[in-house]
Amino acid sequence: MSKPTKRDREREEAANISAFTTVLTDKLAETKAELLAEIKDTYSKYETKLNAVQATVDDHATRISGLERSADDTTTDVTDVQAKLSELVGDNAKLKAKVMDLESRSRRNNIRIVGLPEDVEGVKPTAFFSQLLVDVLGADTLPSPPRLDRAHRPLAAKPGPQGRPRAVVICFHHFETRELVVRASRKLRGKLKYKDSAIHIFEDYIPEVMEQRNRYRDVMKSLYELGCRPALRYPAKLFVVLEDGSKKHLSSVKEATDFISRRQRAAERETE
Repeated sequence: MSKPTKRDREREEAANISAFTTVLTDKLAETKAELLAEIKDTYSKYETKLNAVQATVDDHATRISGLERSADDTTTDVTDVQAKLSELVGDNAKLKAKVMDLESRSRRNNIRIVGLPEDVEGVKPTAFFSQLLVDVLGADTLPSPPRLDRAHRPLAAKPGPQGRPRAVVICFHHFETRELVVRASRKLRGKLKYKDSAIHIFEDYIPEVMEQRNRYRDVMKSLYELGCRPALRYPAKLFVVLEDGSKKHLSSVKEATDFISRRQRAAERETE
């Protein structure tokens, strides 16, 4: 077999290059077609999304324009509504004050007794508490059991054996008797007992008044420690009887706190 000549090798290389070029051209054409198809598909998807966004923007623009026109048309209406709202707020405050006054008046004949064990009243609470008041306050204050219209505990859930007993609400038939009981209980504050249980008698105030009066609790304690005799008048007005018998009205908790601070500093200076 004869050895391939240089010309033969050149022809073979040219044939291989031509075949490779043909294959490469076909592959490039195929890739180009795939890329064009993919680009076209992606463009179509983005075009659909852009159309949806444009539709949303147009809708929002339409709505905003409508709102702006409505706002321009209703400026006067809003002013009227604000004026009516202010009027309603004022009316509501007046009605709330009237309701509080009515509820307070409905409790004028009531007292609350705190500390009595649960169920001591038995099946006849009015009779039991009527006699109890005579026993704890003494016959000098109540020669006979007072007439009670109602006597009950609040409708809260009954506490467990170790829980704090609920208060007792008592409604007197006569307001004068209620006042007599309240005044006597103040004089015996800290000394009232039912068997082994210490009890306390308070006036029955509505929650709003109780909240106002509770703000003075620490102040009252400090005033007692200073030797003063503080008293809260309805609904929550603090009056103090000083050691020399003079009286002072303290219109707020802050004013009372400042008064106590001055008295304490004066007492410290005297002891130096």
